[in-house]
Amino acid sequence: MNNPLVQPDPGLYIWTIVTFLILLVLLAKFAWGPLLEALEKRQDVIRKSLDDARQAREELTQVKTEAQRLLAEARTEAGEIVSRTRSESARFADEMKVKARADADALLKRAEREIEMQAARAVETIRRETVELSVAIASKILRREVSKEDNERLMQDTLKELQSRLPH
Repeated sequence: MNNPLVQPDPGLYIWTIVTFLILLVLLAKFAWGPLLEALEKRQDVIRKSLDDARQAREELTQVKTEAQRLLAEARTEAGEIVSRTRSESARFADEMKVKARADADALLKRAEREIEMQAARAVETIRRETVELSVAIASKILRREVSKEDNERLMQDTLKELQSRLPH
């Protein structure tokens, strides 16, 4: 039972320690340095990503707040526009009513004046015809022909007399 691997040998210990130390130096120089450097770079990238995410979250919060503020302003402005439009339409409707009344009054006055003028013409025509009829009757009664000047004078006199009797 003498296994050489199980028996303590001081030379083997020393060579194992030297080999371990050389391996440790080589690993420290060629493996751990780049490995630690890669880990630090990765840690920096992660930190930067976290900072970017935090900044993006803050910007998103600011954008949300700004969007809510703009939405509230837009709603307020829309309400004001609707209110202003309603009041303007009511004012316009009132103006149109006033204008329609004024137009109707003007039309009524024009119609009244036209009626008065037509009535005055009709009265004048009736007066002339009455005078002409009276002259014709009178000339037949008198059995003589009345001259044109006499006829005009009689018409004027009769018209004056009728005008003084009729109410205006």
